[in-house]
Amino acid sequence: MNGRRRVIVVGGGVAGITAALDCAQAGAQVTLLEVRPRLGGAAYSFEREGLLLDNGQHVFLRCCTAYRALLERLGSSGRVSLQSRLEIPVLRPGHRLAVLRRNRLPAPLHLAGALARYPHIDRSARLRAMLTARRLAGLELSSAIELESANEETLGSWLSAQGESPESIARLWDLIALPTLNLPAERASLSLGAFVLKTGLLQSKDAGDIGFHAQPLSEVLGRPALRALREAGVEVRLSWRAEHILREGGGLQVRSNGFALDADAVIVAVPHARAATLLEDLLGSACEDYARLGSSPIVNVHVVYDRRVSDIEFAAGVDTPVQYVFDRSAAVGLREGQYLAVSLSGAYAEMEMNGEELRERYLEALAELFPLARDAEVRLFAVSREHAATFAAVPGSSAARPLAQTALEGLVLAGAWTDTGWPATLEGAARSGHAAADAVLATLRVEHERSEFGGEVQATVTGDLSPVGDAP
Repeated sequence: MNGRRRVIVVGGGVAGITAALDCAQAGAQVTLLEVRPRLGGAAYSFEREGLLLDNGQHVFLRCCTAYRALLERLGSSGRVSLQSRLEIPVLRPGHRLAVLRRNRLPAPLHLAGALARYPHIDRSARLRAMLTARRLAGLELSSAIELESANEETLGSWLSAQGESPESIARLWDLIALPTLNLPAERASLSLGAFVLKTGLLQSKDAGDIGFHAQPLSEVLGRPALRALREAGVEVRLSWRAEHILREGGGLQVRSNGFALDADAVIVAVPHARAATLLEDLLGSACEDYARLGSSPIVNVHVVYDRRVSDIEFAAGVDTPVQYVFDRSAAVGLREGQYLAVSLSGAYAEMEMNGEELRERYLEALAELFPLARDAEVRLFAVSREHAATFAAVPGSSAARPLAQTALEGLVLAGAWTDTGWPATLEGAARSGHAAADAVLATLRVEHERSEFGGEVQATVTGDLSPVGDAP
């Protein structure tokens, strides 16, 4: 095996954590470099006035098997909750609360009752939505890709062609499309949108049941990942910036913080814009595709009131600036008052607003939805912004997403932006980590098996790859 045995993972998000654990369990000597002083990548917590606030409200679905397996691997399954069946409360100013809830019938009948009773679109629109869902369930992804490629078809234009009105798209279909694709249906890729709706809602009755992080992300991902990696023998170097990756002899070299680290394989698990800059000298024009992926922002508004203003755990909003709102009081251990977090996907307009503009807009919007908020004192108002939270899932974006293995042997990519088939989600990130590890272990000629969920790796070494003890 030409003495290949050292793997360096650049990036400590979900993808990098997954890849490092897989490689370590297969017997590789793994070093993980992370530029931040903590792990978790784009899923992290920050402190404000003694409370740990999450930068985003990262939910997952029952069908997110790779991410759920990672939580199990980190010992964090008890730090999340999963609905027994899909239930989405929907708020609309001046209207009673509506609830989209699946029944126990097989898919796609499990959603028929919810659509038939949904009050925020009229009766004819509900019938049309049921017919559209049936057509969507039968839409082959290959056909969606062809339509998108030939006509730059968006999910929104396809829905419109089925007779869906702008109101129905905004009040129904965008409830799923916007938070999963980080773009509204009118701008989003048809193929990715069809994948999300089919996989999460239409193929299995329980696939779309929603999972929540019951503790701050730092307690669910960051700290448990650090512990799990070190227990697996991974050397974790935090606050280390990879400055250059070079070919050196028969392998690769990562130069970081004035040090040169040699490796037989390198997994680059950083955002696509950073990967394009870091790898331009090695991969040349291939990096231009990474840059073409663009980006889409997410903004979160955090409000702590001096009293409870709502009795719901989470809800979607229609005809309001509030896309989704979550009660995070218990998650942060708040004993008095209530902490509501508003999650805004595809938040291009909000990125241009200053803090005072956001405060005025969203305190008023919350008061419209929760009248008790009008008389409540705001004890904390904070805004978190991720200007490049995900790649822009527009038509044609799939063609720019690279596979894990690059043209250079031993140089592998990971991240939710790579070609996983999934949009930029926690599940996509975890799957990309498995794909990257598979590519590296194939390069190192390690025969390995892992479950579909990525929970365990069993390896047979065909060269002189030897297990590594605890890293210093």
